[in-house]
Amino acid sequence: MLVITETAPLADFCGRLATVPWFTIDTEFIRESTYYPRLCLIQLAGPDQGQEAIVDPLAPGLDLAPLVDLLDKPDVVKVFHAARQDLEIFYHLNGRLPAPLFDTQVAAMVCGFGDQVSYEKLAGALAGTQIDKSARFTDWARRPLAKRALDYALSDVTHLRKVYRKLCEQLVQSDRIGWLAEEMAILADPATYRTEPEQAWKRLKPRGRSRKQFALLQALAAWRERTAQQKDLPRNRVIKDEQLFDLAAQAPTTAEALAATRGLSADFSRSKMGREIVETVAGVLAQPSESWPAPPADDNLAPVPGPLVELLKVLLKQRCDEAQVAPKLVAGVSDLEAILRDDEADVPALHGWRRALFGNDALALKHGRLALAAGGGQVRVVPVPEG
Repeated sequence: MLVITETAPLADFCGRLATVPWFTIDTEFIRESTYYPRLCLIQLAGPDQGQEAIVDPLAPGLDLAPLVDLLDKPDVVKVFHAARQDLEIFYHLNGRLPAPLFDTQVAAMVCGFGDQVSYEKLAGALAGTQIDKSARFTDWARRPLAKRALDYALSDVTHLRKVYRKLCEQLVQSDRIGWLAEEMAILADPATYRTEPEQAWKRLKPRGRSRKQFALLQALAAWRERTAQQKDLPRNRVIKDEQLFDLAAQAPTTAEALAATRGLSADFSRSKMGREIVETVAGVLAQPSESWPAPPADDNLAPVPGPLVELLKVLLKQRCDEAQVAPKLVAGVSDLEAILRDDEADVPALHGWRRALFGNDALALKHGRLALAAGGGQVRVVPVPEG
């Protein structure tokens, strides 16, 4: 097993992978006590046996520049499984995303392997191997790592080679390469991994219709996000969600008022973060009230009949089973509810291949132009005669 801890061997290995059409890649990381994930291992494998290596990014003096250059190669496909967290790491590492991409989890959903299928399941189904998961909870930041842990980490890319080949064959046979391309475009969008503090409130569910409270929640959530990023701490290590809501409701403008907030001590209220919270609140209150933003409309205020949602669920399952594609890739419950509220809802199910597969039928069922019938142990979609 090749474990790379120095820059020269990394440059040599990456130079060899730069000549292949694709390679598989995975990472091991920890983020329990940090805002950003801490990269601990990078596993790489070219198409052929003997083209495997583990890169130790924690090795003193190791420069990852050769790997960054490899990830930028436009003529080499980078194959991940469940890529989003790995891509987040590389985006924050060098400000760019690897390209072009292929995510075997998404491809498997397109090929009918179910919602968010695990690597272990795919490796069993397509590579005929069983993954030993006994090392999956390894502390990847610890050194030295046991051979068993390194073997487990490397298996995440070696078996992925066969999985990738098999999925490519199925995508070509089913003529669904274009379906996958739409999903890869989302993964390849830097906005997917960029967390703007001013948008941090969207992680929360604003309560009530008070413009003042909503303006305070926006400002406080932005302050927490910036602080978490600067200090590299999880958001809730800075201040918990419930405390943000309490602060927005109480609007403390003094250290004494801040200390009265549930879970915040007098010491915290006198700290630098405490002073920043008081200043943030005061800044919002100093604005003209007419400048405070209105809370977003609550979609739940326009309820949809439960039986209609259930009918669309049945239709979704029927169409996806028929097409052998994972239902979750086509639409979620919130998408179905949005379709019932609005024929022009901006949801994926009403765009592209999803609309052809399901969206048009969903609208027809909603308006009584289609019906569902049972027979022979199956659900059938039946056109409703006009008039």
